[in-house]
Amino acid sequence: MSMTDPIADMLTRIRNGIQAKHEKVDIPSSNLKVDIAKVLMEEGYISGYKVIEDNRQNIIRVHLKYDDNKGVITKIRRVSKPGRRVYVKADKVPRVLRGFGVGVISTSKGVVSDQKAREEHIGGEFLLEIW
Repeated sequence: MSMTDPIADMLTRIRNGIQAKHEKVDIPSSNLKVDIAKVLMEEGYISGYKVIEDNRQNIIRVHLKYDDNKGVITKIRRVSKPGRRVYVKADKVPRVLRGFGVGVISTSKGVVSDQKAREEHIGGEFLLEIW
């Protein structure tokens, strides 16, 4: 059975893992999901990730991060969906929660945070926002 939105599935697994206070969650791997996990780790929303190789698709093990028994991720939301793609120009990259949140953008130079996209003056598909 094919999945229509694997990125939304990844975000739901992270959201459910935080709500259930799990230490880690396992997600079916893809290059885009690994890049998203890398941005989340660089921005401090997860404590780490590891790609576990198996004979099929591979698995990303995401280690969730907590602060005072509360998840560091308060909200994580998919912006660009398969039914409605959202693209932003380099000079119109939005700020998430007035700069307190992070947007993840898929650009021609890879998957980057909204701040890095502004610094490098590149636009792309606005994948998700997190705070």
